[in-house]
Amino acid sequence: MAKEKIPTLDVSQLKSMEPLEHFSTTKDTTDYLWFMTSIKLDQGDLPFRKTKNVVLEVSSLGHLLHAFVNGSGNGNNLAKSFIFKKPISLRPGVNNISILGATVGYPDSGSYLEHRVAGTGVRTVSLHGLNSGTVELSYSGWWHKIGLEGEKLNIFTEQGSHRFEWTKVNKGPALALTWYKTNFDAPEGNNPVAIQMETMSKGMIWVNGKSIGRYWSSYLSPLGKPSQPIYHIPRAFLRPKNNLLVILEEMGGKLDGIEILTVNRDTICSIVGEDYPPNVETWSRDKGVIRTNVNTPRPTANLVCLDNKIITQVDFASYGDPVGSCGHFLLGKCNAQISQKIVEQYCLGKKKCTVPVDKNIFDKHGNTCPGSSKTLAIQAHCGRKNVRVRESHSS
Repeated sequence: MAKEKIPTLDVSQLKSMEPLEHFSTTKDTTDYLWFMTSIKLDQGDLPFRKTKNVVLEVSSLGHLLHAFVNGSGNGNNLAKSFIFKKPISLRPGVNNISILGATVGYPDSGSYLEHRVAGTGVRTVSLHGLNSGTVELSYSGWWHKIGLEGEKLNIFTEQGSHRFEWTKVNKGPALALTWYKTNFDAPEGNNPVAIQMETMSKGMIWVNGKSIGRYWSSYLSPLGKPSQPIYHIPRAFLRPKNNLLVILEEMGGKLDGIEILTVNRDTICSIVGEDYPPNVETWSRDKGVIRTNVNTPRPTANLVCLDNKIITQVDFASYGDPVGSCGHFLLGKCNAQISQKIVEQYCLGKKKCTVPVDKNIFDKHGNTCPGSSKTLAIQAHCGRKNVRVRESHSS
């Protein structure tokens, strides 16, 4: 592992009276921006009682903040907009305050997009609990450094990783604002590769110098579970042996829960409503004129198996008002009884199939829900050609 270095004022790049706005300063070159200032205190400025703490308060428009005083961490916060308050230890003389602001990307839509801001520089920074009272630091002069030292040195590449001093990871939790690296061999087979990050918090991942993006396992769903614990690693990024994995952890976690695994993609699904537009392949351009390739364009459900596999089983099929999502489909109040049989006739034993979403096919024995818009949901299983094809005997 390698701890990210806390910058000092003499290596910073930009100076202003107040903290600068995050987005306009980094210009999308990095998620990270350091804000640094200092304050000189006398012994008489500090609380006389050891039980009384000085509190650092930072109001921020997000998204993540780490605070350091004299090089020591003093907590973090993560939210769209928040007020950070933490007790800190100060000493007589010069005290350096470093704040790392981080974003989870730029906003990509919405009104007044050009007015969106982020970062600690848009609010206030102050100290509470000094004998001299509250000290406002927002306009005391700030230095800025764009990006992390590890980013600057390309620590996530083979060449750049030698520019940092690494130490062996001891047992215990992963530390905040720390780089971790290891090597792994590519899993056998052709199934998609992923990395399990459920026990970590938030950061970024690189494989052989290529970023696979941010992870944010500490962002929980309403069920209290990570909204996304598994992240895809393209096989094109991998070599058979000795792949370099570098992780930047921002908040801390448990390294022993990280796992390289393969993902089963043999379950395929399609859900299409009869009010959906037809497939784009229904049309073609001929001498600048768009023409239809079929007599009556209509929406279709399309299924495709990968790796020379075929559709060996239709697990679910319903034309009506099915509910749920892939892997969790359920019948609704309206269902054409011949849905399963029709889909099997179109798809079983084939690498790919196209099923028309057509009431004349599914409702030929009577419309069970007249006047309602219907949806066709299909879930099928892909397998090798030597697997016996199963066909339903429902009527």
